[in-house]
Amino acid sequence: MPPASSTRRLRLKLRRQLRHARRLSRKSVQLGLVLGGAALVALASLAFARLADIALEWNALWVARAGWAAFIVMPLGLAAIRWLTLRYASYAAGSGIPQVIGALTLQGRPTAQGGLVTLAHALWKIPLTFAGMLVGASIGREGPSVQVGAAVMLAWGRFWKRRQLPLQGFHNNELIAAGAAGGLAAAFNAPLAGVIFAIEELGRGTALRWQRLVLIGVLACGFMVVAVSGNNPYFGTFGGAPLHSMLGWVLLCGVINGALGGAFARLLGKGVTVVAPLQWRGWMRAHPVLTAAVIGLVLAAIGFATHGVVYGTGYGAAAALLSGQPFGHDGFGLLKWLATLLSYWAGIPGGIFTPALTTGAGIGQEIWAWTGGLVDQRVLVLVSMAGFLAAATQAPLTAAVVVMEMTGSQPMLFWLIAAALVSSVVSRQFSPHAFYHMAAGRFRRQILVDTGRAQKSAVAA
Repeated sequence: MPPASSTRRLRLKLRRQLRHARRLSRKSVQLGLVLGGAALVALASLAFARLADIALEWNALWVARAGWAAFIVMPLGLAAIRWLTLRYASYAAGSGIPQVIGALTLQGRPTAQGGLVTLAHALWKIPLTFAGMLVGASIGREGPSVQVGAAVMLAWGRFWKRRQLPLQGFHNNELIAAGAAGGLAAAFNAPLAGVIFAIEELGRGTALRWQRLVLIGVLACGFMVVAVSGNNPYFGTFGGAPLHSMLGWVLLCGVINGALGGAFARLLGKGVTVVAPLQWRGWMRAHPVLTAAVIGLVLAAIGFATHGVVYGTGYGAAAALLSGQPFGHDGFGLLKWLATLLSYWAGIPGGIFTPALTTGAGIGQEIWAWTGGLVDQRVLVLVSMAGFLAAATQAPLTAAVVVMEMTGSQPMLFWLIAAALVSSVVSRQFSPHAFYHMAAGRFRRQILVDTGRAQKSAVAA
């Protein structure tokens, strides 16, 4: 028989092996659950993308057949969407990214935090964004995809936490960030951009633990979409090359887009009342549905004058400009700038990411026209896309990487980052605070007021 010391050592070794096996099993299950959540976010993004494409196709059909109908469809449509948003999903208004940022800053207040990224709001966000695109609002689906992704991942994590499975070690903040960044990665077919967005934008001013599994979840969302739909850049593959005196062109595009993007962000944050006479502002705040209808009339006039090119995301225009094709609408960039601003002011669900990229493309076309066509239009369009998005969001790395992945322009990444940084610095002179974070503060204050009232009502009852 072996001595007692040998038996004791054998038992200790077996116990260590069992503990190690349990840890491996726990980590494997945890990874599986994260990948399962990522798959759900990717599927939701793919379904949302398909619905958005259908909405844009149907919008193009009715505009081509009866463009004058916009004067009826847009006022009634925007008013109806605004009413539904206020009545059933007040926290689904706008982009969706501010709601996610607001939720991340509410750690320790689970009721308020979950109220900004609930599945109920996600279920409303998708059809309301679809309706906005259908009637012709200048909105995108990428910002809404961020809120939907956060809601799906948070609900998934809470489901498994209640069953005492390994995701109980994840804080709500990690679940929200993983779902939100994964939603962006899946929406743009850009896995790397999702990670940069999570670190640069979502991590700004919030306490987030960037666990390895969180970043794996973000990348998984993007790669799952790539696996399903193919590695096809959203705007096609960029075929240009750097110009002579590239630094000068980058500075020019950066300054112009920075100024316009900074003004855009500031006006977005101020709201529609900033352009109204003082005596009208109270009425506009008291009648948001009628205000949305009036905005719809103005949008219809712009759309009718431009044969509908300012409606929707503007994807077709940006793709044409990036491929070097002529685009026969003078002032398209500024008109898209105005249409996107008005659409956001209407208070309906819808993002500004893709419309901002399209606006930047139009501004790049204008800069190219000033040169008399002496340089490659594609380069100025590409650089301006990154510049305007960076100015509007004040997230230069995210803007540069998003544009790179959406256009397959990896050799231009240095110049995209340079333009985005210049634009972001210029933008801060017009809008010192990042727009998404300004809007997040409003949502945070509102949800705290609403949850406080609900708690008081429950106590009184």
